[in-house]
Amino acid sequence: MSEFLRGMHVVRDGPRQAPPVLLIHGSGASGGFWSPMVPALAAHRHVIRVDLPGCGKSPPASSYDVPAQAGQVAALLDDLGLRHVDTAGHSSGGYIATALAEQRPDLVGSLALISAGPRPDALLRQPFILRVLLAPPLGPLLWARRSDAMIRKGISATAACPVRFPDDVVADVRNITYRSMRTVLRHNIAYIAERSVPERLAALRLPVLVLFGAADPRWDPSSARLYEAVPDARVELLPGVGHLPMMEAPELTGELLLSFMATGPRQP
Repeated sequence: MSEFLRGMHVVRDGPRQAPPVLLIHGSGASGGFWSPMVPALAAHRHVIRVDLPGCGKSPPASSYDVPAQAGQVAALLDDLGLRHVDTAGHSSGGYIATALAEQRPDLVGSLALISAGPRPDALLRQPFILRVLLAPPLGPLLWARRSDAMIRKGISATAACPVRFPDDVVADVRNITYRSMRTVLRHNIAYIAERSVPERLAALRLPVLVLFGAADPRWDPSSARLYEAVPDARVELLPGVGHLPMMEAPELTGELLLSFMATGPRQP
């Protein structure tokens, strides 16, 4: 079911009475990026996907600050009457998920972070096409003229193996403005520069799963080991996988996520 709640496009799959899992996409993406994993998850879970503000089908917001976006997600979960939700975030979606747990520990039962860089110095030199699209002076001009082929090439540059991108996913990416994208990226770096993700997680005392592609071209895969300092954290490196595990290896990623969630979320 697709709906708009709290100014965000929300898609829900699976039985409503099943334990909920919240899926939060990364920057420059949408809830559609989780689609390859949804059937397996929805067989066991009430799956909730959001398009963050300014992404996919959601309208722009006044602030793209990480805590502000987490606040919108918290309001959404309040409206749905959900508590202690297993929450998974891809890339910078992991920062939103972490900030959500920081603000409202009653809402998050466990955290799964997929391809979420732990701190700024783990960021690698980005693929050429992304540097061209995102850097002025050419960036704003090229961004407005992106073809479907260019969008697919830009997304594919973050993967380590061929990935199919449906037309609806491409359309979601096209809806993101250059200004929104640049602003989101700036706030993401500010969030992890203020305090690293492992430091934030260590203070939360939540069950944590960290999945990282061993061939991630965006974040140094070895930086995943920084999460090993987090109590109750399980760290998995996925061989031959890049920055998009839920699209490159949906079966394996889904199995790991379901296995982790089966251990049970934190209860009050």
